[in-house]
Amino acid sequence: MSSAPHPATTTAAGPDVRVRFCPSPTGLPHVGMVRTALYNWGYARHTGGKLIFRVEDTDAARDSEESYRQLVDALTWLKIDWDEGVEVGGPHAPYRQSERTAIYEDVLTKLVATGLVYESYSTPEEIDARNEAAGRAKQLGYDNHDRDLTDAQREAFRTEGREPAFRLRVPDTDLTYVDLIRGEVTFPAGSFPDFVIVRAGGKFLYPFTNPVDDALMGITHVIRGEDIMPSTARQLALYDALIQAGVTDFVPRFGHMPLVLGETGTKKLSKRDPQADLFLQRERGFIHEGLLNYLALLGWSIAADRDVFSLEEFTAAFDIADVNPNPARFDQKKAESINGDHIRLLAPDDFAARIVPYLQHAGVISDAPTPAETALIAAAAPLVQERVQVLGDVPGLLGFLFTDSVTYEDDALAGLPANAGEVLVASVGALEEVAEQGFDAASVQDALQTALVDGLGLKPRVAYGPLRVALSGRRVSPPLFESMELLGKQATIARLDALVQRIG
Repeated sequence: MSSAPHPATTTAAGPDVRVRFCPSPTGLPHVGMVRTALYNWGYARHTGGKLIFRVEDTDAARDSEESYRQLVDALTWLKIDWDEGVEVGGPHAPYRQSERTAIYEDVLTKLVATGLVYESYSTPEEIDARNEAAGRAKQLGYDNHDRDLTDAQREAFRTEGREPAFRLRVPDTDLTYVDLIRGEVTFPAGSFPDFVIVRAGGKFLYPFTNPVDDALMGITHVIRGEDIMPSTARQLALYDALIQAGVTDFVPRFGHMPLVLGETGTKKLSKRDPQADLFLQRERGFIHEGLLNYLALLGWSIAADRDVFSLEEFTAAFDIADVNPNPARFDQKKAESINGDHIRLLAPDDFAARIVPYLQHAGVISDAPTPAETALIAAAAPLVQERVQVLGDVPGLLGFLFTDSVTYEDDALAGLPANAGEVLVASVGALEEVAEQGFDAASVQDALQTALVDGLGLKPRVAYGPLRVALSGRRVSPPLFESMELLGKQATIARLDALVQRIG
């Protein structure tokens, strides 16, 4: 028999929307998890609703406090804020499953009282034996045998020393819902048997704790990954029971986001892939605006001809109903390109402040920058802001300005033209004629162009290449003349002389 969506399905909209982000604190945060948080946050901010951040930490063997702190660190860095939950509190505390056992026990008691949940004593071996005797495939699993045990039978099992598991009595009807992203979905009657919600020994399982928490916290919209979609059937069945038991009075809307594939586009992005490691992306130099912009594009777009947008524009435009159900491919190069676009949108002083940790980590500047280093950062930052895609590129580009010794890269030396010595000597002669007090970019450019381009007849690329290597040790550097101005006349000429001596 077919069925329509549950008549108690919520119609909540606007400020009545309540979404949640509920990760398990296992391992490092990854970009797929962040996209889930982003879409929930974006929908809450778009509708004027609320985002609840709770933690599913009941797996003692895998969960850790370190991972929990990393989750909080990740969301804090990304500036994804939440209205209720861990760290901020709220009316439905506690927000960690490990602290909610008494709540689950109370709900279980209510469900057992209605007869919608029952004690089950069958062992896996007994289930297999019954299936074999009935000619049923073992893969079909539990046969609902314990639904109608008598009080005497249950007492006999207890006398044997058996502890019961608890199973939900699944409705013998189709289960239908309208997915916010994928449209109507129906799970036919008989698709799955009565399932365990509490193991023998009292361990509450995800198919129970997750919907119970959603119900008690008033979650109206469950936005999560496509890989969890099969569990929706069991959650719909449990919600029906929760309504009958008076635990809640509505069923939430569900939306299942598309998978994020790896760069090959053939399989799901693994948590072990470097691209999936959120903190590695931060170490590379992603800024939160750029990374969130790119992750938003993994299933959604603001316009057909536009990829770069602010977080304010994202929340104004984002609707979960506009998410594309097709898988999205993580493209590292495109992610970095979008990040670079956001770097260029930063105010110069903001950019200068954000590169400081990267310069410190690379040992370019002191852990506590000196006034001279701070002034040099402010002056040098504009030279590279238009050129970098990730902040991790900055130390390599600016490091030469903060040291007296230049380290020459092998490819830079190998690429020097045959006349490099002549070019360097001529450059020294030209720069010596520039007054030290007037040693600015314009004066330096004029002197070098006169000596090298006009005097020696060289093309600028040939003329200035050896000078870049002399100053920075690299083939690619910030703008040459501005770099010389920052180094000053004496340091500039000393570096040109040093390369002359190096190449003989």
